Order: sequence, then structure tokens, then C-alpha cells
Amino acid sequence: MSAPGDTSLMGRRAAVARGLSAAAGAGRRSTPAGADFAILSREELEGIAERGLKRSTADGCEIDVISTVRGNTRFAANQLATTGDVVDTTVVVESWFGPKHARVQVNDISDDAVAAAVARSEQLAHLAPDDPEAMPALGPQTIRPVPAYFEATAAVTPADRARAALTVLESARAAAGEQAIRAAGYIVVTARATVVANKAGLSAYHRSTDANYTLTVRTADGLGSGWAGADEHEWAKLDPQAVAQRAVEKAHRSRNAVAVEPGRYTVILEPQAVGDLVQLLGFSLDARLADEGRSPFVNPAGGSKIGQKVADSRVTLFSDPADPQLLSTAFDGEGFPLGRQVWIQDGVLANLSYTRFWAQKQGKPFTGRFNSLKLAGGPTPMEEMIKGTERGILVTRFWYLRSVDPRTALFTGLTRDGTFLIEHGEITHPVKNFRFNDSPIFLLNNIEAIGPAARLAGTESGGDIAMPVVKAHDFNFTSLSDAV
Repeated sequence: MSAPGDTSLMGRRAAVARGLSAAAGAGRRSTPAGADFAILSREELEGIAERGLKRSTADGCEIDVISTVRGNTRFAANQLATTGDVVDTTVVVESWFGPKHARVQVNDISDDAVAAAVARSEQLAHLAPDDPEAMPALGPQTIRPVPAYFEATAAVTPADRARAALTVLESARAAAGEQAIRAAGYIVVTARATVVANKAGLSAYHRSTDANYTLTVRTADGLGSGWAGADEHEWAKLDPQAVAQRAVEKAHRSRNAVAVEPGRYTVILEPQAVGDLVQLLGFSLDARLADEGRSPFVNPAGGSKIGQKVADSRVTLFSDPADPQLLSTAFDGEGFPLGRQVWIQDGVLANLSYTRFWAQKQGKPFTGRFNSLKLAGGPTPMEEMIKGTERGILVTRFWYLRSVDPRTALFTGLTRDGTFLIEHGEITHPVKNFRFNDSPIFLLNNIEAIGPAARLAGTESGGDIAMPVVKAHDFNFTSLSDAV
């Protein structure tokens, strides 16, 4: 037991167990409710990992410790609905005995719980079948720090989130008649710190903050819907007023949508729509899939299309933890350092992602498992794209995407929350939503113009993603959807 006011590590663990605090010590701050919410310090995370590693009797052992504080505010029907803070520290233990390995996860950081997790992972590893692709643990690595953590973001309070929500709620409540709207949104602010350590001497550390705001606005008659979102590592860069303005304008503008015949159209895809589709290409950037004939980057003569042109010459797709719009974790789940990795350079497939096993088998460099993706932006603003379009479709975002053919990266999905007809260089009508069948590969080959890149708020695959607005021809809309 710990005495009142005990600030020792044992005392802090007791506080966690009592549910009074998830993070005492360095970086402590107080919310208006009076509770302490802060991620654990690097020293505390490394201390937890070290205690577990000392308990290990396996050939190899890796321990990941992730400390997270996530504050959220949700609203709907023009009213604040819920607000709360989720505080958690997760310990993941993986043990190896030769080619056998097993993993155990707990969220109790007490000595007994960590020791039990280590013992349990060893018991399960003995029972596991041999893994023919098991690789030895990484030794010490040199990892370049990424400045993704901002104290002001970690200090955001429920009152701060409520004020951000009120930028749209106050105007929504005041609107009447044809201007009446209903707003629903979600604001989530996250602070996270991670340590990956193993018995071979690896110790990797990263901490980050993130502020995410997504907003859907419907007209009161249910005939119009608009969506907007923003995501920033720095709370101060998040502009709730701009998010609200975009969503409200789209909602009003999308009322009374008309039916347009499905077919192949010139499209202008806003960054979110580009990201909804192109980020899925990340799953195809796997060397093994190509070498085994299971991806769009298969070379008919054998192997992959590395070195071949696979997209328009204006397309450069890359991952880079240090990119200011990404600022992602500088190591992968094994603790391998990640730097800038270019997948498609000026339309040419430059590289594919190799796991350690596949890299060794194929005699290729190990790339690590990337956790960010960016399609480089271009010089053309969306307004200029619209003016230069004789007839086309403007898409805010896609949803409900599903794979149709992995070998061509063909997907199907629907437009949503703001789809508009462009005629003679102007947006003329809202249109009913479409179902599409198309591939990010086809899209990137049919580009007519690329605009500035933006960090995305709504991401299906997770991670840090930035995409530009894109104009492309022959996008395949296959049917209509009556859903708003």
C-alpha cells in the first residue's frame, strides 16, 4: 500500500490501480475536474520494460509499453452529447524460444502483472508451432527523434474541446427556416508515448500529440449533407471555424440533388477523397505480394515492377516521419528506424516494402513497416481546376470502400456528404451520390492536375497521411445511390 501523497513509482502504480490517476510524475497537469492526466515519462516507460526484461528466461523477449491519454468530445443534434478522458498504459510482451514465439498484452503495470505477462508469454511460446519466418531480435538502433509532441496539445481540456464544438453548435442553434441545420461531430485529442525494448539491447522511444476534428452537418429537411475535418499535431493549428464553415456550406449546397447518369467522368477529388482511395494502395506496396503475383505491381516476366512506370509522371508517393505534414513514429513495431522512403518517384515504382524475412530471402534491403504516406502536392488550386473543367464531378469524400480485385487494386465504394456537378467551369448542381468501381492505380495514371497536399482527418488505415486535391479523367461511376 502507498501512503497519501506518495510520489514514488510504487505509489503512482497504486494510484493507477485505484483509478485515481493514470499518469503521475513529470508532465503532470490538472483538468478542471481535478484529476491528473498525463502520459508516463520516458524513464517510467523504460523502467516498466526493464523490469519485464529482467524477468525473462526466454531466448529473446521484446516489451512494448504504450502510454496514452485521449480526451474526446462528441456532439449530435446540435447538442453536446458526451465528453471524457481515456487513460491507459498497455504492456505487450513477446517471447521467443528459437522459432517459437507468443505475445501477451496487459494494461496493468504493477510488478506482479508485468512478471505474470512475461511468464504467460513464455508458457504460450513453448506451446506455439515453429514459425518458419521467425527472425532474431534487432540489436541497438540509431533512431532520429521526430518532434511530434506539443505540450499545448497535451494540455487541452474538456472546456477547450467544448469551445471548439460551439463554433458550429451556436450557429446551428440560431439557424432557422431554410437555413436550419443539424450538426454532429467528434473531437479527439491524444497524447501518446511508446517504448520498444528487447533483450538484445534495443530501446526506441517516441511521443506524439494529435488533435482530430470531424464534422457532419445536415440540413433540417434531410436533403443536404456536408462533411469536413482537420487533423493536426498542434491544437493551435486546428481551425474549428474553418471546419464548420466548409461543412455548413456543403450541406446547404448539396440540397435537392439531381440524378446524373453514371459513367466515366472527369473528377476533382478533394484531399479526403484522394486519401480514402490512395491510402489503400499502401496495402499493395508489399514486395512479397508482387513477387508472389498478388498485387498490381506484378511484373508479367516475374518479380515486381520496380523501375517501371506505373503512374503519371507528376506522381510521387512517399513515407517520411520527418515531413512536417506527417511527423510520424520514426521506427516500426520492431524498433527498426524509419527514414524517408519513396515508393513512386515521378511515376516510376521506386521501391516496395520488405519485411525482414522477405528481404533476407530475396537478398534485398529491409525497409521497415512504414506508418505514414504522402502523395506530393502540385501547383494547381482546386478553384483553377474547376474553372478548367467543361463537365465533371466534384467529390468531397468516399466511404464504405471494399476491395474487388487485389491484383489491380480495384475498389468499390460510394461518394458522400457533398457531390457536385461541374459545367463550363462552374459548380452548377448537387448530384445524387454514386457508387464507383475504380483503382488508385487507374486514378494516378489519369491525372490532369494536382493541387496542394493536406493532412487528413478521416483515415481508414490509421497512421499519418497527407494527400492533395487531384483532377483526373475517366473515373468510373457505376450506379446511383439515393442516400444523402
